[in-house]
Amino acid sequence: MLVLDTSALLYWTMAPERLTKRASTAIDGSSALLVSAISLWEIGVKAAKGKLQIPVSIREYSERLSLVERVEILDVDLETWLMNLDLAWEHRDPADRTIVATASLRGCPLVTSDGAILDFYSDSIW
Repeated sequence: MLVLDTSALLYWTMAPERLTKRASTAIDGSSALLVSAISLWEIGVKAAKGKLQIPVSIREYSERLSLVERVEILDVDLETWLMNLDLAWEHRDPADRTIVATASLRGCPLVTSDGAILDFYSDSIW
């Protein structure tokens, strides 16, 4: 079981050649891929601002993603928000903090290309 951060999710679904060999191998070998709902929110916000182009609406992207057998989209629940607040990490990005909290709560490796996350979360893969 792995958690995918927003960039890893985008690369995996739309540009798999951008994944590192290590990340690609981990994703291919995982029985379950966990995605925080905040990643979908983050993709939607960036698409709405014109900072990211996706070939379908965020609603359709989310619906298609939910149909992928190994993918589980996780709601951001109270325990995740509390863990987000408890992280001993100065990083201010709420999406990154929530994704790290999600991986931490589930004791899962986190696939990410984000240097700040790689430096903070010891069970990161890239």
